[in-house]
Amino acid sequence: MRTELAGRVGVAFTDRHGGVSAAPYDTLNLGGGVGDDPAAVAENRRRAALAIGADPGRVVFMRQVHSSRVAYVRDPAESWQEVDAVVTDVPGLALAALAADCAPVLLADPEAGLVGAAHSGRNGTLGGVVPALVEAMVERGGRSGRMTALIGPAICGACYEVPEEMQRAALAVLPETKAVTREGTPALDLRAGVVAQLAAAGVRDVRRDPRCTREDEALFSHRRDGRSGRLAGYVWLAS
Repeated sequence: MRTELAGRVGVAFTDRHGGVSAAPYDTLNLGGGVGDDPAAVAENRRRAALAIGADPGRVVFMRQVHSSRVAYVRDPAESWQEVDAVVTDVPGLALAALAADCAPVLLADPEAGLVGAAHSGRNGTLGGVVPALVEAMVERGGRSGRMTALIGPAICGACYEVPEEMQRAALAVLPETKAVTREGTPALDLRAGVVAQLAAAGVRDVRRDPRCTREDEALFSHRRDGRSGRLAGYVWLAS
């Protein structure tokens, strides 16, 4: 899916179709650290970039470690820093956030010429990776009140069952994540937590892709499949 987020900002989310990876990563796996053939991942990344109109040689991927660290990037050579959010002001440089149940979160302030991408899993959400990305963009001249955010496909609260103790610990940090499964067991809603964090940071224009990765078999889901590929959310400033 490719669309315009705001002004001259492009965004896209991939699904699992159109790549070359074999099962269980079939077929458009974009994750380089999940055990897939590196040559297949490289080809998938090339295909995905071309499909969204990006230069395959100008995409920044992160080595995601479930942290709240943010990096400013200007060149694809800076890929694979151990961070979970990146920000740039370089037109034509696409930022990618990988996920397979975690929430890929894309941010843009076209007036300031800034875009950012975050990987917001349970640890990253509770650690505040998305607010940290907003702050990093503000430090570079952005304004939270004119930013637009898009939260991508992620596991929904009805599917993300967790132990009661884990839920209790999460709610002590971010009560908006509270959820229950269809069976009435404790769960977490990461997207609801991110929405609350964005609102608290002053981001008013918040959009959500409603798809649940566990429920939608066109998307990768670690919870559903165990060994799984990774989809990506992309954001970039038009050249």
